[in-house]
Amino acid sequence: MSTPGRLHHLELWMDDATSTDGPWPWLLQRLGYRLASSWETGRSWTLEDAYVALESGSAHVRGPQNRLRSGLNHVAFWAGSRADLDALVADAVEHGWTLMFADQHPHAGGPDTYAAYLEDAAGFEVELVAESPDDTA
Repeated sequence: MSTPGRLHHLELWMDDATSTDGPWPWLLQRLGYRLASSWETGRSWTLEDAYVALESGSAHVRGPQNRLRSGLNHVAFWAGSRADLDALVADAVEHGWTLMFADQHPHAGGPDTYAAYLEDAAGFEVELVAESPDDTA
């Protein structure tokens, strides 16, 4: 049975939704998602009972994401331990992500958080959160 409030799925409209490489496919695979399906206008990845779909169908209006407008500000994923998060961030730049708030990283969310805020070239922000602020791994 599903836990109320747990993510069921997330669908994002993107200009490059069918790309086999790039920031989103890399990140999702790095977080443990597996490619589940591909179709003419998109792809989806699953992790346990949740999925993330990227699509650029006929109703999609192309252009950059603006997280400051009404709508999605960012999506956050658990990233594992602090060491897992640090390794992921170290590799992210090579895969199309920019570290936001670099001068405050990894505590841009406050002194009790250990997280990274990444942005892709289209303007989508992803927050990656370490499992425990007390983890010293």
